[in-house]
Amino acid sequence: MAEVVSEEIIINNIDDGVNLLGELYYQNVDAIIMYEKNVIPDFFDLKTGMAGEILQKFSNYRLQLAIVGDFSKISSKSLQNFIYECNRGKQTFFANSLEEAMQALTH
Repeated sequence: MAEVVSEEIIINNIDDGVNLLGELYYQNVDAIIMYEKNVIPDFFDLKTGMAGEILQKFSNYRLQLAIVGDFSKISSKSLQNFIYECNRGKQTFFANSLEEAMQALTH
């Protein structure tokens, strides 16, 4: 498991997400924790398709991903539903804390 810690936005586009996946996959990492602040806001706008495309790549490589942030402020019903469905699965999680993310990824 790897925790990505940065004060900067790491994922600005789909290629950034795929590059991060590749770098960590080839280091034999099986799960990644990153933070909402490190992902461009367009990721959370489902109309852009960015989240779907990046998360599909993570799924294809069977690499779990947890994004930590304050998702209670989301007003988009479709994004709320998307997060709910992700959290019901075993691949991608949206967590409120590092502890919650770690717990989701280890179960």
